[in-house]
Amino acid sequence: MSYVVHRGMSVFSHVNAAVDQGVVRQTLIVAGLAVVVLALYLDVAIRHDPISVDFNTYTAAAQVGLHDGWSHIYDQGLVSIQQQQLAPGSREQPFISPPTVAMLVAPLAMLPLNTAYVVWALVGFGAFATALAVCGTSRGLGRWVAVVGALTPWWVMHAVNVGQVVPLLAAGMVVGWRLLRDRRDVLAGVVLASLLLKPNTAMLVPLALLFATRYRALAAWAATSAVVGVAAIAILGPHGMISYVDQMRGPWPTGADNMTLHGALDATGVFAALLRILIVAAVMAASFRLRESPGLVVALAIVGSLLVSPYLHGSDLCLLAAAGWMIWEERPAVAWRTLLAAGWLVASPFLYLQGHSPHLTQWPWLEIVIFLALVLAAIGPLTAWADSGRRAPA
Repeated sequence: MSYVVHRGMSVFSHVNAAVDQGVVRQTLIVAGLAVVVLALYLDVAIRHDPISVDFNTYTAAAQVGLHDGWSHIYDQGLVSIQQQQLAPGSREQPFISPPTVAMLVAPLAMLPLNTAYVVWALVGFGAFATALAVCGTSRGLGRWVAVVGALTPWWVMHAVNVGQVVPLLAAGMVVGWRLLRDRRDVLAGVVLASLLLKPNTAMLVPLALLFATRYRALAAWAATSAVVGVAAIAILGPHGMISYVDQMRGPWPTGADNMTLHGALDATGVFAALLRILIVAAVMAASFRLRESPGLVVALAIVGSLLVSPYLHGSDLCLLAAAGWMIWEERPAVAWRTLLAAGWLVASPFLYLQGHSPHLTQWPWLEIVIFLALVLAAIGPLTAWADSGRRAPA
């Protein structure tokens, strides 16, 4: 009888402990959701960005294309004239984006500029937010902590405010990630072709698909890219394509290298080339080792792309937010989430609005830390650390 009573008390104690742990976990999740919601509110409500400056440039190029012919969208003199007609006294900047961006904006060029910008900003932010909300694999309230948290780093709302195209690209990467996980490789390849909107921020994704042996996704990406490329060439013509290539040769706008290896490490010449070769090689090797975990492969390729890119702006770190969210979803281990939470904290408006956020030249160091963690997880010694917790299905 005493044994039965003792056994019953033991079971009761374990049940109580489990309930207590559940309550603590739920409390932490609710607190975390409150923190990220507050961060998003602050990020939206308190801004100091030059509103719509990038969208103005896109629209000016689209206006040139519609009125003077698409072969002239890289004539910076014509673009400048259109910028001043659209927004007199606004800051001028050259149009160096792919022609797909001007063509994408062209339908909005028929609207008043302010209306067109609001539509563009809502579509960009909405696309990224919807992709995160729909494509997640986690369940319960904790899922929304990750979704809202990925939208709160200062660079996301910065991208929306200046009218950057990069939130659309980030949305495409997130959707492509989910399709790869679900083994819907052809659709994934088509969606991942969104990188054509800003290739420098995700250029290594196709290479990662190759070494991760996702050949159908790579073929679909190549076919989609070829169709878009042929259409762009046909619309721009030889003169327009030559002008675009000339723009890609530089020189880049002032400050465009702050967030590159040059800005962080003062890497130039042979040293910079060797670093980029090493990073690309690491992406290839790690992608093969991580081929059963496409979420990490896409995240690895994005972070590697940001590191090797010759030019970046703060808004381009939307891709880093997307990559971090992918890792969060794929690897719920405490070690991974602690690393990602630390990165989120330094990018949060709590620090940014107080002027305590890292300088642009320091952000590549966060990318390097995440990149090295992914590579080390792939090559072996930290695999158990990386895989602790549940493994998401490929």
